Amino acid sequence: MYELHTLDQGAGDQPVLLLHAFPCDHTLYEAQIPELVGAGYRVLAPDLPGFGRSAVPAADPDLAFSAQAVFDLLDDRSLSQASVVGLSMGGYVAMEMLRQQPGRIVALGLLDTKASQDAPAAIEGRLAMAERVLAEDSSSALLPLVPGLIGTTTADSRPEVVGTVEAFVSSADPAGIAWSQRAMAARPDSIPALQQFHGPALVVRGSEDSLSSQDDTDAMAAALSRSSNVTIPECGHLSAIEMPQELTAALLGFLDGSVG
Repeated sequence: MYELHTLDQGAGDQPVLLLHAFPCDHTLYEAQIPELVGAGYRVLAPDLPGFGRSAVPAADPDLAFSAQAVFDLLDDRSLSQASVVGLSMGGYVAMEMLRQQPGRIVALGLLDTKASQDAPAAIEGRLAMAERVLAEDSSSALLPLVPGLIGTTTADSRPEVVGTVEAFVSSADPAGIAWSQRAMAARPDSIPALQQFHGPALVVRGSEDSLSSQDDTDAMAAALSRSSNVTIPECGHLSAIEMPQELTAALLGFLDGSVG
């Protein structure tokens, strides 16, 4: 069975799954994990397939595989339910989990992500990127994309965050990049899955996010019957590291009110 490398901390009886963005790993949530554990939550933060210490799957690229791997992780730890938080690609996996086993998700956090399918041009770009990184056997082709992953305020005033994102890119496995790009390109529209979810949900967007638009955020919020919405000022796509305190506060406020 495929296994996700996972950080599992805390002894609380309220598990929270943190699903990271592309092309990062579980350390994207380094600032949030100790705060959640300190608040009494058990935190599981896996490296999604092909990133960090999780192997590139032999299976065909499909976010359904990633979602099933997360459910297998829960099963392995005898956890029937969890609150699921996903940032960007992690949000795509969280929404795929809703399609597969919605009853296992107690509360849902969607951070800087979107429920819609990619437009044809975006699909073409993902597939071309997959081909390029494999042909070059290098992740360096992603480096020009770094400015799109962060906000202008971060780019201008938080060089340490820029360096962290560049490090994520540089350390990513080209095969993992290609697998996930192809999987994301094939993902379906998730609005119907959100419409069927009636648990508490949190939708977060950085005000300077150039990859997930306000329209994307509004569409998710409209589809969810119990949605709380937070906009983080001076923040781009990777809110967990751009504005860590603000995101942590939003998560704690949501979780404490929803499942506390």
